[in-house]
Amino acid sequence: MPLPRKLLNDYETLALDLHPHWWYFAAPVASLAAAIAAALAVLTTVEGDLRRGLSWLLLAVIVVCALWLLVRYVMWATTNFAVTSHRIIFRNGVLSRRGVEIPLERVNNVNFYQSLFERLIGAGDLLIESAGTGGQQQFSDIKHPERVQNLIHAQIEEKNDRRTAPSAESPSGGVDVATQLERLMALRDRGALTDEEFESQKRRLLG
Repeated sequence: MPLPRKLLNDYETLALDLHPHWWYFAAPVASLAAAIAAALAVLTTVEGDLRRGLSWLLLAVIVVCALWLLVRYVMWATTNFAVTSHRIIFRNGVLSRRGVEIPLERVNNVNFYQSLFERLIGAGDLLIESAGTGGQQQFSDIKHPERVQNLIHAQIEEKNDRRTAPSAESPSGGVDVATQLERLMALRDRGALTDEEFESQKRRLLG
């Protein structure tokens, strides 16, 4: 499922939303295929009570592998790595949830690692170094990590450009209306303004 819109602020735009690479399913799929192949081999080559016993055993193994694959799919569907115009967001978990958020202005460095096999399938790990208590965060099974690295750097540059660009003057001599609206929305999201106060200030800005 995509990243829930409620996790984004009104002024944020979503640049990237990824689930883990399909290699995430490699272990359960390989186990299930091996169990099915073994069951077929037993059915065609073994006779008597041994065949019956091995068949039940392998059937149990197939069920366990199928359940493992189902659990992996649910975990895959509920894992999101997203990049917005303001931050990096990671969410995963079904019953218990884990979340990581890194503001773009705190990102110091973005590195990626790919083995030869991972380069062939388009997967890899992403290591993000940031200021603050989080330090380093590693994210595995990222699709095309070099592209994600470039996109994060591009978002950081765009955010810095927005911050340093001279803002247009409003008729009253203040900063432009869009910037003031963004600040008001941030105050509302933090609870510093009520919805009624936000609407009142918004109407005042819009004249």
